[in-house]
Amino acid sequence: MTFRPALAIGLISASLWLGACAHAAPSVDFFRAVNIDRAPMVVDLVKAGLDPNVRSEQGHYALYLALRDGSPNVFNALLAMPGINVNATNDVGETPLMMAALRQNIGAMNALIKQGASINKTGWTPLHYAGTGGSAEAVQLLLAQKADIEAKSPNGSTPLMMAARYGSDESTLALLKAGASPVARNEQGLTAADFARSVGRDSLAAQLDRAAKASASAK
Repeated sequence: MTFRPALAIGLISASLWLGACAHAAPSVDFFRAVNIDRAPMVVDLVKAGLDPNVRSEQGHYALYLALRDGSPNVFNALLAMPGINVNATNDVGETPLMMAALRQNIGAMNALIKQGASINKTGWTPLHYAGTGGSAEAVQLLLAQKADIEAKSPNGSTPLMMAARYGSDESTLALLKAGASPVARNEQGLTAADFARSVGRDSLAAQLDRAAKASASAK
């Protein structure tokens, strides 16, 4: 039988495809285990050679997903692994510390910071996420670690603005008490009080307006 080039190419392609599938299977199992909090499976796959810093098809890292999906056993197992990257960012620039702050997971925040998680970064920061999540304790923890209280998101929004719209009164006032500017405006010209008013938080908006007036008169 004559071995035709087209057939050879087809066989090679099939072989490569099968190899890729075999390679992908452990990764699929890995992220499934992360999702259902199966720490022993995660550990076994990493011991078998899987990189714990591998990205999912959606561009996420396991450490981030463990926090997002509520998988504490996997989170602890991953954090104990040599070479785990606590500052890995997904496709939209989110870090594990940002997700821990959003989920108001103080224990995870402390553990990540202890292992060198970055408090400040360009664009959205953990403090933006802490304010959004609504935890005054998370806000205070990050501020104690020298978080930039006036950090600017890509559109110029500050943590105070995010807290005023999405967070709690407690997280908003914690930022305000710590010195966050109530007169700052984002690229749309909106203040934190405007953010609060946009979702009907009129009482909070009034407090922010009073703080803005006091700040302006003090200058």
